[in-house]
Amino acid sequence: MDQQYKNILAPVDGSKATDPVLDKAIEVAKLNNTHLDILNVLEVNQFSDTYGGAVSGDVIYKLSEDVQSRLTELKQKALDAGVPSVDIHVRFGNPKPVIAREFPADHDTQLIVIGSTGLTAVERLMIGSVTNYVSRSAICDVLIVKPSELAKMGKEK
Repeated sequence: MDQQYKNILAPVDGSKATDPVLDKAIEVAKLNNTHLDILNVLEVNQFSDTYGGAVSGDVIYKLSEDVQSRLTELKQKALDAGVPSVDIHVRFGNPKPVIAREFPADHDTQLIVIGSTGLTAVERLMIGSVTNYVSRSAICDVLIVKPSELAKMGKEK
């Protein structure tokens, strides 16, 4: 990699793609000796479906508390691996514009490291892939991490 990236963003959603994405983001942040932001975007409307109607502040608080503690673990993993500077963030809203444009604009992000998918095929059909959107609309470079299962399947062909 010729370019020195400053401010790398790793959006995580708690899916099985989280670990490979974070591992790749750690690797790139170390190569570039740079700052890593770990972001989880919570869509409040996804909770109202799950919990049937209006979501109380308590539910949202508990969810964001759980996410915060998980992000704290991921931050420690990155620091232990040798990333010089790591911050964690929780945002509420639609992950597509937040990851592609809003967060990178606020934090001078130069590279987004994102998983190829955190959704099932049906969810992708219904709501569209966040990764797809981010790869087309991001205001900076995007590195898409393929889960190892997909990588293995590709090699067998």
